[in-house]
Amino acid sequence: MRTMKTFAAIALAGALALAGSASAACVDNVVLVHGNAGSPSDFDNTYNTLVARGYTAAQIFRPNWGSKVCPACNDHNGSEETPVEDALIDAIASSCTGRIDVIGHSMGVTLAARQIARDGLKPYVDAFVGIAGAYRGLWSCGTYPWNVYTSTCGYYGLSVGSPLVNSLAGKKPGARAYSIKSYTDQIVCSTGVCTVGGVHSSTVPGENASYTFATGHFGLLTGTATTQANLIQ
Repeated sequence: MRTMKTFAAIALAGALALAGSASAACVDNVVLVHGNAGSPSDFDNTYNTLVARGYTAAQIFRPNWGSKVCPACNDHNGSEETPVEDALIDAIASSCTGRIDVIGHSMGVTLAARQIARDGLKPYVDAFVGIAGAYRGLWSCGTYPWNVYTSTCGYYGLSVGSPLVNSLAGKKPGARAYSIKSYTDQIVCSTGVCTVGGVHSSTVPGENASYTFATGHFGLLTGTATTQANLIQ
């Protein structure tokens, strides 16, 4: 956790907020966090929608995290954290408003939420949008600590009741929070059950609203760019 850099960056954010921006509209910087074994380009539809609404490339951060060839090796601790943490802190530091908006997909939802919680960044997050996340864990990962065979499902992973999942419970990751979910999600609902404790696993704690679409795990990301942009504005 980059404690010293975190506080230095946040101090800069206050000065930048007062200075504003002469070359672009003053809006929150946006951080787009892709899912497990994904890539920044997964958010191309969202990126293009934001640019069409006046955002510049410098206002949109797309961290590239995790192994692309071993999804089961990725979790929410260590090397996977660093690119996301860097993007969040750097986005705050250069934001003309002093705040940011965060949109995550799949495991990128919980990875971003973990960094916000660990680094105490919630006061700087205006809107948080979780798309097809597994905030309450994945039944396909089993129930911690039983039948947990991979890092993705382990202590820092997404088994139901894992220490990682429990650490996020009840923690709203921004001033506003939204979820975009589906009951035909091939990942979150792969066992035929989308809920944990009667609540859809993609819902975000303290969310202001939730939007349900009849589409799959990846369609929730690529097909909802307009909704995503509307939610952060």
